[in-house]
Amino acid sequence: MDLINVNDLLDTEARLDALAERYRRAGGFGVEVLNLIGGRAEGLLDRLPSPVRSGLEQATTRALEQAMKAAHGSRGVVPDQKGWLNSAVGAAMGAVGGMGGLPTALAELPVTTTLLLRVIQGAAQEQGFDAASESVQFDCIRVFSSAGPLEADDGADLAFISARVTLTGAAVQGLIGRVSPRLATVLGQKLAAQTVPILGAVAGAATNYAYTSYYQEMAHVHFGLRRLAIDADVPVEDLVERLRLRLEKRALV
Repeated sequence: MDLINVNDLLDTEARLDALAERYRRAGGFGVEVLNLIGGRAEGLLDRLPSPVRSGLEQATTRALEQAMKAAHGSRGVVPDQKGWLNSAVGAAMGAVGGMGGLPTALAELPVTTTLLLRVIQGAAQEQGFDAASESVQFDCIRVFSSAGPLEADDGADLAFISARVTLTGAAVQGLIGRVSPRLATVLGQKLAAQTVPILGAVAGAATNYAYTSYYQEMAHVHFGLRRLAIDADVPVEDLVERLRLRLEKRALV
């Protein structure tokens, strides 16, 4: 093996190590949020009124559809921001949403979803992809298929990265329909956290900070792997498997 190939191999391995670290780091703040709230993620949804729980998927679908239009339309007006600023803005939105309990938290949902989508688009742009292209917009929605920041995840769920979608006229709606149920559960946990008595604004700020940070990191993992697949001329599925092995190995330590 010549020197150039060795260097390319080492570079690929180093970039995979960095992406694995981002993946592990993504949900770390979610655990701190749960400690703050004093509950477990799977128990948070039980705090929501039954009508809200039953309508959550439909509300999430509407929020995601609105966010797609708003996030794309805002790109020519508001430039992508630094990661820390995105998290700070998300925290501020969450605090406002949590001040009035469930009504204001529900009103804040599409705004936060738009911010999260813009953050994901920004990560795509940073990796050299055109956020305005249809295929990248599909990938941005697919990032929402990853486990949420309040869910335990050992890296076993990487299907959202390697999944393929056929681009057709109805593909966006179909993809939103597939992503919405899982995203509804994730955002439902956020809404429930914001209804915590007394701590509503604090919990809202903390959960939004966690969500913004989480999806920002997961977007960098997603598009980082796609960029690496192009640069290293390696199928993205192979890179996903190598990333999975790294995460599983770390989980056993």
